[in-house]
Amino acid sequence: MTASRIAIVTGAGTGVGRAAALALVDAGWSVVLAGRRADKLEAVAREAKGTTLVVQADVADMRSVKALFAKVRETYGRLDLLFSNAGIGAPAVPLEDLPYETWKAVVDTNLTGPFLCTQEAFRIMKNQTPRGGRIINNGSISAHVPRPMAVAYTATKHAMTGLTKQTALDGRRYDICCGQIDIGNAATPLTERMAQGQGVLQPDGDLRTEARMDATHAGNAVAYMAGLPLDTNVLFLTVMANQMPFVGRG
Repeated sequence: MTASRIAIVTGAGTGVGRAAALALVDAGWSVVLAGRRADKLEAVAREAKGTTLVVQADVADMRSVKALFAKVRETYGRLDLLFSNAGIGAPAVPLEDLPYETWKAVVDTNLTGPFLCTQEAFRIMKNQTPRGGRIINNGSISAHVPRPMAVAYTATKHAMTGLTKQTALDGRRYDICCGQIDIGNAATPLTERMAQGQGVLQPDGDLRTEARMDATHAGNAVAYMAGLPLDTNVLFLTVMANQMPFVGRG
């Protein structure tokens, strides 16, 4: 057992996951760094100025998810925070041309993975002492509006909103809070194409570069949500590059 606050961050090796993990460590959390690439996770662990535990895991694999949470239970005896961040996209192709295998891979990682993690988090949080905890889901701006030719990503992020609301409702009786952070254009390797070359496809068919923001701001927002007492919840929080095309006509 430990008196420290224990957090799991999935997809912790790069981008928003890395930023959130570092922000949580800076705030005094012991952070379990979960992801598919051990080398990336180890790099974050070396960068962090606090307690971390690296666990290689794939949220799309039920056995891997169970092993991750079993390791956390074995090591720390409790869990106070789950940041379900791991996610993937798909190539921009017309809806009718998206292969089933690609659709399924995105759904397995972006929706089924967070569901499996939520189940395991519930099993720990509802039975520990003190009882309860917090789950934060990474929804994305795409939980509100689609980009052209992004049906799999958009569908899973809209579905994440439903998972967040249901988890928040079902978690009340166990003092489990659930909220969602919707991030727009954080500067990560996945968004490099937005700021380079011709940019990204817009709904009117044009290609344009888009403004981005430092991913650190997204990480700090996660740490803010995580630090609230369990009688308080941020159900939805949007943090975005101010000049990105989202509000109104952009």
